[in-house]
Amino acid sequence: MTLEIKNELGSIDIAMDVISNIAGGAVVESYGVVGMASKHQVRDGFAELLGKENYARGVIVDNKDGDISIDLYIIVGYGVKISEVATNVQSTVKYKLEKTLGLDIKSVNIYVQGVRIINTED
Repeated sequence: MTLEIKNELGSIDIAMDVISNIAGGAVVESYGVVGMASKHQVRDGFAELLGKENYARGVIVDNKDGDISIDLYIIVGYGVKISEVATNVQSTVKYKLEKTLGLDIKSVNIYVQGVRIINTED
């Protein structure tokens, strides 16, 4: 499935996987986020920490009549304020998608799937 953008020069088709990968990349760069979680966590019964190649598995992009909504499934680090991390992720993802692809994002929904202890002994 693609998102079509029309302008005076023609049309541009953007695959939903592109949007998912950009959003996932912005999430894992955010402070307090340990990683992305599987969006099928309820079915699987545990929060699976996804690797770099699987960012899109923790992102759902919904396009209804040009209104784009993003659902993000994340795992946060122990000891961080979850509401602050979620707010930061929302604004970062919205900014990144608007500036990179020129999209108007209606909503960014955060689903915290777990809390992990961050290893600081390096």
